[in-house]
Amino acid sequence: MNIIKNKTGWVEVICGSMYSGKTEELIRRIRRADYAKQKIQVFKPAIDNRYDETNIVSHNKVQFESIPVNNVQEIRNQVNDDTEVVAIDEVQFFSDEIVNLCNDLADSGKRVIVAGLDQDYTGKPFGPMPSLLCIAEYITKNLAICVKCGNPANRTQRLIHNDKKILVGTSDMYEARCRNCHTKES
Repeated sequence: MNIIKNKTGWVEVICGSMYSGKTEELIRRIRRADYAKQKIQVFKPAIDNRYDETNIVSHNKVQFESIPVNNVQEIRNQVNDDTEVVAIDEVQFFSDEIVNLCNDLADSGKRVIVAGLDQDYTGKPFGPMPSLLCIAEYITKNLAICVKCGNPANRTQRLIHNDKKILVGTSDMYEARCRNCHTKES
C-alpha cells in the first residue's frame, strides 16, 4: 500500500454484501501484517457472536483473534500507542463516531482497516459506511453471487420479516442478491 514509513497512516475500507468475502479479505490483510511483524489489534462488535464470542470469523470459518467491544469508546480506550495496524470487522454496527476514531488513528500514523456492509437489507447505505468510504484512501468493494440468478450480487436479502435495522444472522436469515433479484420486502 504505502511506502512512506514516517508516521503515515491511512484508512482502508472493505465493503460489499453478505457472503462477498469481506471478513476473509480483512483476515488476509491482517495475516500479511502479522507476517511482516507489525503490531496489530483487531476489534469486532460484541453483538456479532454468530460463529465465535471473541474471534472474527468468515462464513467459511477462517478466523483471527479479536477483541469484542460494545462501542467506539472501548476501541479508543484499548488501542495501544505502539499498535501499527488497527482492524475492525462489521464496522456498520458502530455509531458514526467510528469515522472520527478511524481518522484519529490514521492521523496518528496507524494503518486502519475496516470491513462491513455498505448497504442494509433494504438497499440503503448502512450506518457509518458512506462517511468511511469518503475518508478512506483505499476502498475494496467485494461482490457475492446472487443465489437466484448467478449474477454478481451487491445486495443482502433478508429472508425473515423483521423491521429492526440491525439483526445479526447468517444463511438462515440472509442471502446475497443482485440488483434485479433483490426485493425490499422480507
